[in-house]
Amino acid sequence: MKIIAFVGMPASGKSEASNVASDYDIDVIVMGDIIRNEIKKRGLEIADSNAGNIANELRLNEGMDAIAKRCAPIIDNLNKDIVVIDGIRGIAEVEYFKTIYGNNFKLISIEAPQEDRFKRIVDRNRNDDVNSLNELIRRDERELRWGMGQAMSVADIVINNTSSLSEFKKEIRKTLS
Repeated sequence: MKIIAFVGMPASGKSEASNVASDYDIDVIVMGDIIRNEIKKRGLEIADSNAGNIANELRLNEGMDAIAKRCAPIIDNLNKDIVVIDGIRGIAEVEYFKTIYGNNFKLISIEAPQEDRFKRIVDRNRNDDVNSLNELIRRDERELRWGMGQAMSVADIVINNTSSLSEFKKEIRKTLS
């Protein structure tokens, strides 16, 4: 099984890249769904603050690779030749997946300036997103504490998402090919 994982700061383009993979009928595991499911299980509102608190709690109680450990059985049960993981958040997750999948694990870092990412957040209007640039800065800092920067630095491929959506999707299609 080949695993392609996307890592990047919030609103860098990971979900758009995953949508392209879905267009190729590649199954996508969204790591954020693990957090959202835990929020729902606890009867909490889907909001960035709750997502951050739960993600921090899981990492504190189960290790920095807690979300990856919860994803691996889902990935394995798919029994597919190729699977995409959307939303690596730290180096511990990368190390966990590399331990499990070895050279079949490839990491793609998607990078975009903070101003572009904030505009995307405003445009997409998800209820678990931040509402201000200051909140995005705090979220970035939280995710960097999880080892996001280290994870991005060890990526096999780096894609800069600073052009149009169609150009970005074209670059993802080329990379997935």
